[in-house]
Amino acid sequence: GKEVVIANAIIAILTIGGQQLFSFFTFSCPCHVGQNLIYGLAFLGVPALILLIVGYALNNQTWRLVTGKRSHFEKVTTSNRLLKCKLVCFVLCSITGRALVAPVTWLAVTLINGSYYVCAVSEYVPMYYYGADPNVTASERSRILATFPCSQLVPPELARARDEVILLLRYQSQVAGWLLIAVVVITVFLSYCLASCFSPLSFLHFRYWSSYIHNEQELFDEATEQHSRLYAMQHVRKFFGFVPGSENVKEIRIPSLREWQAISGLAFLKRVDEEHYDYSLLHDWALKERASGKYLKTNEDP
Repeated sequence: GKEVVIANAIIAILTIGGQQLFSFFTFSCPCHVGQNLIYGLAFLGVPALILLIVGYALNNQTWRLVTGKRSHFEKVTTSNRLLKCKLVCFVLCSITGRALVAPVTWLAVTLINGSYYVCAVSEYVPMYYYGADPNVTASERSRILATFPCSQLVPPELARARDEVILLLRYQSQVAGWLLIAVVVITVFLSYCLASCFSPLSFLHFRYWSSYIHNEQELFDEATEQHSRLYAMQHVRKFFGFVPGSENVKEIRIPSLREWQAISGLAFLKRVDEEHYDYSLLHDWALKERASGKYLKTNEDP
C-alpha cells in the first residue's frame, strides 16, 4: 500500500543520510597491509547487519509472529501444521522484505560511493596495474598498494599508478552497486507480480480487503486503549477509593502497609486459570482482596 511505499522511501532516505554522515565523520582507511580488507568490509557489512536486525525488531509483524507461539504450535494438529508453516514462511518473507530496505540501501550507497571498496581491495590489484620495478617482492608490493587509498603516503613517482588503481576500483565498486540496485528492483517487481497472479482476490476486492485490515487495526487499537484504561480504572478505584479525574471526590481510601507491599515489587504475567491472567500485582490484589480498610472524607481534617 501507499503507507508501505512511503515508509520504505523514508527509511531509504534516512539510511542514505546516515551513511554520508557516517563516512564523513568516522571512516578513515588505515592504509596498512592486512588491515584494509578487515576495515573496509567491517564498514560495509556490520552497519548493514545492524540495520537488518533493527528492521526485524521494529516490525510489529515480527513480534506478532513469535510472541506466544510455542504453546500454540503444541496444540496444532498434524493436518494443520503444514498450513501453519506455509503461513509463517509467507509472513517471514514479508517481514524480511521490509527489513532489507535499509541494509540494501546502505550497501548500494556505499558501493556507489566506492571509498570502502577501494580501501578493502587496494592491496589485491593485479601487478600490471602497478607501475614499479617488477623485481619488487610481493610483500613490498602489497605494502605499497595498501597505501594507495591514502594519497599522502604514496611516493610521487607512483602518483599516476595510484590514480589509475583508484579509478579502476571505483569503477568496479560503482558497477557492483548499480547491479545490486537492479537485482533488488527486478526481484521486488517479480515478487509483486507473482503474488498478484496467485492472489485469490480480484484487484478491487484486494483494495477493499487492504482497506478493511487497516481500518480494523485502527479501531482495535482504539478499543484496546479504552478497554484497558476502563479495566485498570476499576482496580485503581478499588485501591485508592476514587477514579482519577473525577470531580467532587468526597472520600479517599488509605491503603495499609500490607497492601502497599502486595502491589509493589516485580511480577510476571500470572496465569489464573485456563482462560484468564493477572496482568499486574495491583490486578491480582484487586481480584483477591475486599475493598475494606480506612477511608477518609476529603472535607474532614485528617
